[in-house]
Amino acid sequence: MQIFLTFIWVFLVGGFICMLGQLLILRTNFTPSRILTFFVVIGVILGALQLFEPIKNFASSGITVPIVGFGGVLAEGVIAAVRENGFVGIFIGGVAAAAAGIAVAVTAALVVSLIARSRQKM
Repeated sequence: MQIFLTFIWVFLVGGFICMLGQLLILRTNFTPSRILTFFVVIGVILGALQLFEPIKNFASSGITVPIVGFGGVLAEGVIAAVRENGFVGIFIGGVAAAAAGIAVAVTAALVVSLIARSRQKM
């Protein structure tokens, strides 16, 4: 029963984030890049305020899979690096924490670009 409740919360939290993104698309003049940036900033703010971790413990992949999770990882990485390295941690913490995700995204983009045929939009 516990796993079922976990799935429900993951679906509800992730669905709420997606719904918020869809509302931003429909009701504002924001471009997709601005909406993505907005979600990353929300994740950074949640991480900086130490709210991202409790939400992650509650909703697991419902908060970490959307782009909000990237912002949370950046904030957590910066906070940990600042504790360890001081001021320099501001510059190295986020990239170090998100390095695996960035590497997977770049590798996947390379593979897809080699497989797929590009064509112009009409």
